[in-house]
Amino acid sequence: MARKQSAYLAALLSDEAEGAQAPEAAPEPETIEASSPSPAPVPAASPRSERPRGTTLLGRESALARLASGEVRQVTQLLLDPARVRIWPGNARHYAHLSEENCRELIDSIVAEGGQKVPAVVRRVEGDPDHDYEVIAGTRRHWSISWLRGHSYPDMQFVAQVAVLDDEAAFRLADLENRARKDVSDLERARNYAEALHTHYGSHLTRMAERLKLSKGWLSKMIKVAGIPDTVIDAFASPADVQLKPAYALAQALDDMKAAALIRATARTVASEQATLRKRGSAGIPAADVLKRLLDAPRSASATPRAEPYVWTGPIGRPALSVQSVNRQGITIRLHAGSGADADSLADALRDALAHLERRGQGLQR
Repeated sequence: MARKQSAYLAALLSDEAEGAQAPEAAPEPETIEASSPSPAPVPAASPRSERPRGTTLLGRESALARLASGEVRQVTQLLLDPARVRIWPGNARHYAHLSEENCRELIDSIVAEGGQKVPAVVRRVEGDPDHDYEVIAGTRRHWSISWLRGHSYPDMQFVAQVAVLDDEAAFRLADLENRARKDVSDLERARNYAEALHTHYGSHLTRMAERLKLSKGWLSKMIKVAGIPDTVIDAFASPADVQLKPAYALAQALDDMKAAALIRATARTVASEQATLRKRGSAGIPAADVLKRLLDAPRSASATPRAEPYVWTGPIGRPALSVQSVNRQGITIRLHAGSGADADSLADALRDALAHLERRGQGLQR
């Protein structure tokens, strides 16, 4: 972890007494110091036999007094059944997206080390008969331990540190852990920030940036990307393909209402193509190609359109599908006999024709 993030984490988990937000810290060993600067030498003897009576009791009482006063705090680490621990919904990481594949390295590490070595951070929950704690930081560890318990390691325990955190402090802690994680996509983080902006910071971007130690400009871009609708995100093979820099340009393009309609229409077409590729077991359309098609949609619509009626030609060179008319009542499409096109080809032709009309602003969604 970088030094700046390490310092931020230390501050977050240190004594935030104002909001009772920090997890408890371990008590320091108590030492008894001599009151005289130059104590007289004592004869050599067994430390146990010569220890002043009551010193051990005094040391223990002093340690307990320091603990009670709040000078030090005790770390509470528990071995938990992961089934009794739920995931805090304020975390950016989507638990449903975790899998054996993307947790394989962590699973192997836990097995090699004989158990989980780095504790997760949890907090107690009330009023939930099925769960005693919820995970603030350590979602992948929770998933991996759960997976191991169901795959030949039934006695594996979930190691967790209990913390007292309000929701805003919990969000900051979870965000800090996720910043360096490659498997948390920009879109997941962006939407997590957008929700937190309203939930924890009263829609004050500057305050949120200060609390998270982030650039206000960068955070503003993340919030902008969070606003890209799901109908457009569906055009990508995976939400993880949506990266901040190119997605910000897409989010800006969607500000234009006319362009947005064309982008959404193209996104529906691309999403349909992605679904077909998934069914075939083929690789999806690369993110760069998807982004280009979406951003080019407004420009393509302003280019010279094909001559009407729109005609889709079959494999033997004969018309297979043509658009006969487009008006307020609907679209009339003709399927031609003897074209040599099968049902799948005609379905592709229909999608192509509808996408063509959408780009011209003549589609069914106008």
